[in-house]
Amino acid sequence: IMNATPEKVVIPYKPRPLQNKFHKNARRFSVAVCHRRFGKTVMAINHLLKEVLSSKRPRAMGAYIAPTYSAAKRIAWQMLREYAGIIPGVKFNEAELRCDLPDGRRIFLLGSEAPDSIRGLGLAAVVLDEYADMNARLYPEVIRPALSDYGDGTCLWIGTPRGENQFKEIYDHAIKRMEKADGEWYAMRFPASETKVLAQEELDAAKATMDESQYLQEFEVSWSAALIGAYYASQLDSADLAGRIGSCPWEPNLEVFTSWDLGIADSTAVWFGQKMQGEAFIRIIDYYESSGEGLHHYIAELKNRPYIYGKHYFPHDVMVRELGSGNSRYEMLMALGIRPTVIPKLTVQDGIEAVRALIPKCHFDRSNCSQGLKFLRSYHRQFNHRTGDWRDRPHHGPESHSADSFRYLALGMRDADDSMDFSSMARTGKMSGGEKTIVSEWNEFN
Repeated sequence: IMNATPEKVVIPYKPRPLQNKFHKNARRFSVAVCHRRFGKTVMAINHLLKEVLSSKRPRAMGAYIAPTYSAAKRIAWQMLREYAGIIPGVKFNEAELRCDLPDGRRIFLLGSEAPDSIRGLGLAAVVLDEYADMNARLYPEVIRPALSDYGDGTCLWIGTPRGENQFKEIYDHAIKRMEKADGEWYAMRFPASETKVLAQEELDAAKATMDESQYLQEFEVSWSAALIGAYYASQLDSADLAGRIGSCPWEPNLEVFTSWDLGIADSTAVWFGQKMQGEAFIRIIDYYESSGEGLHHYIAELKNRPYIYGKHYFPHDVMVRELGSGNSRYEMLMALGIRPTVIPKLTVQDGIEAVRALIPKCHFDRSNCSQGLKFLRSYHRQFNHRTGDWRDRPHHGPESHSADSFRYLALGMRDADDSMDFSSMARTGKMSGGEKTIVSEWNEFN
C-alpha cells in the first residue's frame, strides 16, 4: 500500500494450483476460459485487487464489469468485501458498489448494459466477466481507450464458452499473440476433466442430469457444444486442447495437396495440406474461400502462394458438363494447369465419418485456417421444425462449403487408391485442349 508508513497486509486468499498458475502467468491482456465452479470470479477479484494496489499510478482505479449491474452486485460484491475488507482504512459504498482503498485508489462494480456511462474512467485494471453476453461496443470503444489513459492498464476476460462469439474471438486472438511470442497476452483454458477441482462423482452426477451439449459447454468448456447437433465439436475441441490447433508452418520441401468444394452460385472453398512420409500427422496449413468468382480467380490464388502442389481433390460433379460451353469443369481445370483427382460419389454420412476419423490425425494452422475452422465447428445437423427432431442430414448454410471441401479431403486421404485420376484421358487427347497445351501449362504452374 502506497502511504507514508507502509505495512504488510495479507489478503485471505489461498489460490488453488491452477489459479496460482494464472496469477504467475497473467499478462497485460489475459483470457481465462474456465468450467463452472472453477473459482474464476474469486481469482479475478483478487487479480483486480492486486493490480490496483500495486499500480504505480496515483489514485489508480479498477473495474469489475458483469453483463448487468445486478449481476455484478450478486456475483462479486460480497467477494470484494471479503478480500479487501482486511485492508486498513478501506471503505465500501454499497449504493455505488464502490470500494475505496488507501491513497485514493478505487474499485467499481459495473454492468455493461450502458457502455457510454463508463466513458471517462481512466482504468488501471479491468475484469470483464462473461464477455460473451456483453455489448459488443464495450471493449473496443470504451474499455480499450480507458486502459490507454494509463498507458499500461490491464484487462482480464473470464467466462464459459457460448459458441462462436466475441469471447471466442478474444481467446483466439490471445492464443495467436502468444504463438507470436507477444509478451502482453496470455490465455488459459481448463476443462473439468483435467482440473480435478470437482470430484468425479460430482461430474458424473451433473452429466446424468444435463443435456450432453450443456455438460460439454459448462464443464468441458467446449466452444462448439452450444450448437446442438454439431458434427465435429468434440474432435475439434480435443485437437485444440491437445495443442494441434496452433502454429503449423508450411514446409517448403513438401508438396501441398488441396481439396475443393466447387460452387457456381455459392462459395468455392479450398483447404491446403501437407503429408510427410512416415509422419503421424497431416498438416493443414491454409484455407481459402470466396464467392462470385470463376475458376481463373482460384487458380490465381493458388499461383500467388509459394507452394509446390501435388494432388488436387475434387468432388465427382467436377465431371458434369456445363450448359452452353459443353465442357466440364474438369476439362477447364486441366486447361488451366490443374489435374484433378476426383473423389467417387459416396453418401454424406460416409464422408462425415471419414472427417471424424481424420481430424484426430491433423495439425491445423490457427491463423491461416481460422475461417475454415470456424465453419467446421458450425457444421451441424438439420432441425425438423415440424416434428421437433434433428434430421440425419446436414443443415445447408455458410459453413457447408468448408465442411464439404474437408469431407472430400477426408475421403481422398482415406481412399487414396480408389480416387479417380482422369489425367490419362487428357494425355490420350480425349479431352479438349490437347496434350501439349495441358502438359506445358501444368509444368509452368508447378
